[in-house]
Amino acid sequence: MSHVQSPESPGTDGPPALGTRLREPLFMLLAAVVCGLAGGFGAVGFRQLIKVFQAIFFGEGKDLVTLAMGLPWYWRLAAPMVGGAFVGPMVYFFAREAKGHGVPEVMEAVVVKGGVIRPRVVAVKILASALCIGSGGSVGREGPIVQIGSALASSIGQMFKVSTHQLRTMVGCGAAAGIAATFNAPMAGALFAIEIILGDFRVPRVTPIVISSVMATVVSRHFLGDFPSFVVPPYELVCPFELPLYMVVGLAAGLVGVAFIVILYATEDFFDWIPLPEYVKAALGGAVVGAIGIWFPQVFGVGYETINPALTGSISVSLLLILLFGKMVATTVTIGSGGSGGIFAPSLFMGAMTGGLLGTFIHQFLPDMTASSGAYALVAMGAVVAAATRAPITSIIIVFELTNDYTIIPPLMAACVVSTVLAGMLKRDTIYTLKLRRRGVDIFREEDPNVLRTLHVRDTMDQRPEVMPASTTFRDVLDIVLSSPHNAFFVVDKNQQLMGAISLSRLRMSVLQRPELQETVTAGDLITSDLPAVTGDETLDVAAQIMSAKGVEEIPVVDCSDPNRLLGSLSEQDVIKAYNREMSRRDLAGTVASMAGALDKLHEVNIGNDYVLAEVLTPRRFIGKTLKGLDVRVRHGIEVAFIRTYREGRGPQIVVPSSDYRIREGDTLVVAGQKEKVHALEEL
Repeated sequence: MSHVQSPESPGTDGPPALGTRLREPLFMLLAAVVCGLAGGFGAVGFRQLIKVFQAIFFGEGKDLVTLAMGLPWYWRLAAPMVGGAFVGPMVYFFAREAKGHGVPEVMEAVVVKGGVIRPRVVAVKILASALCIGSGGSVGREGPIVQIGSALASSIGQMFKVSTHQLRTMVGCGAAAGIAATFNAPMAGALFAIEIILGDFRVPRVTPIVISSVMATVVSRHFLGDFPSFVVPPYELVCPFELPLYMVVGLAAGLVGVAFIVILYATEDFFDWIPLPEYVKAALGGAVVGAIGIWFPQVFGVGYETINPALTGSISVSLLLILLFGKMVATTVTIGSGGSGGIFAPSLFMGAMTGGLLGTFIHQFLPDMTASSGAYALVAMGAVVAAATRAPITSIIIVFELTNDYTIIPPLMAACVVSTVLAGMLKRDTIYTLKLRRRGVDIFREEDPNVLRTLHVRDTMDQRPEVMPASTTFRDVLDIVLSSPHNAFFVVDKNQQLMGAISLSRLRMSVLQRPELQETVTAGDLITSDLPAVTGDETLDVAAQIMSAKGVEEIPVVDCSDPNRLLGSLSEQDVIKAYNREMSRRDLAGTVASMAGALDKLHEVNIGNDYVLAEVLTPRRFIGKTLKGLDVRVRHGIEVAFIRTYREGRGPQIVVPSSDYRIREGDTLVVAGQKEKVHALEEL
């Protein structure tokens, strides 16, 4: 597969991509400007559409809580249910990626799909999320705007046929633009994309993302104004003793963040269990949210109208406690039932309630040494977000930019770090990565730079090593050596137990320099018994280190339970070939992902030299077997790069398979190889 192009080039016939006609830094800066403008206008349009739907369901006005309180109880019950009745079918039938909070789908697109997001996601996500929020669904607008901005940027990149690494960066630009525009927070937008979406702080990635974030902020400020999302009274650290108290608040915020993650996915599992069509469950969830809203309409929508009173300390303790749990239930039900919206604003809401609750008691007991409850509410906002997302830097900056209050930074930093550490100890995954892991995508495993560490000796070894009995005469040994491609020749006793190996260097240095011994010497006299060996379960990384340390070119592969039983051999050339194959597979995976849009329409894409990428419906004889057992590379001369599959309740997915992946009925193989061999596979 040496002819397959790397993901740094689009790999399609025709004129060169735009990115190759300009110097990459200049091209990426121009692309960042375009992505920033697209994300900014997308965010502004999305917020305006939310207002339209809110006016339809609750009437004209800015304060959703006040509007809801002025309506009859049955209207508060019905509004989220009606919204869910429209959102469920819209997501189910047109773009299932639009279900939920959106950010995990963007992360998956970056890691698994090479940055490819279907263009239709833009339209479906805008309509579904705006309708869900406008009708009272208890979700945020930040996650949808991230997905909208990312999808717009991905569509632009696909239109210009940019390379995979450029497309991933552009998706990060779109995500940054969405956060920057919705929060009026350029630094937070850039950090969100770098810390959560890409996880890459290198300058070539950071520069375009910063430019995109700035451009989106300019657009947002022009249309929506330049003011912080929350207006807070001035706070300050009253005395040094207060800092440990903020750390205690951080501990509480960490527990709330973990509880939010656990309850969210438990609720999702509960709705998956309900024996109803998938597209009607969002209406059922809307009914639950509406029932809560009859008494506590503060849980409706984004919730900023309720956060502001918490920051000024004007909400009673009992109501703070009720709203903390009420918002958690309402948000998890909205998302778990199939609604469309983000978790960022609900996390801020729950943080404000948590901090306000604890801050009230702290200030009552230590009035002269502590700030008012609003300061603790502000700090806990960032701490809950940090615990749920494991992104403390983004959380610190976003709260700062939301309030424009620098004096709160020291306690905010302390609380966010404490909550992040506690959440990491209690729960491995974040609220984003857990959704991906449940789909079988481990983003922490995908970027392992040591290729050999992911490959095993059993999959690479030569199962037909050069073996001879100990009684083999010297002349027969010489004939075998001269006719064999191997560098090591293994000697066994009459019970087929491994005794050692004959190396070419040993043969030259000993017998060939003493011809008189050639008539009496046998293979058993030429062996080196101190021979390093590996088992089939060990990685090629370990095997390569052993060969390098011992200065040998080929080593035996032995049974784990019987170290004298020879299973095969492994040579340096075997390791190099396995490395090259795996790198080709990874490059091919990136290329296929960047061509996913073309494959959806053409089902076969020419990559040059009579080689194609194609979708092949799985042959019946493949079903139930593993890729290792099928060994399509050897038997059919093709490479399986991706598998398109569908899983109930999770929709269509693209899987980068391991050798242990077992083919299921309905899987579609995305393969690469010579056209005639691919077509031969289609006919099986």
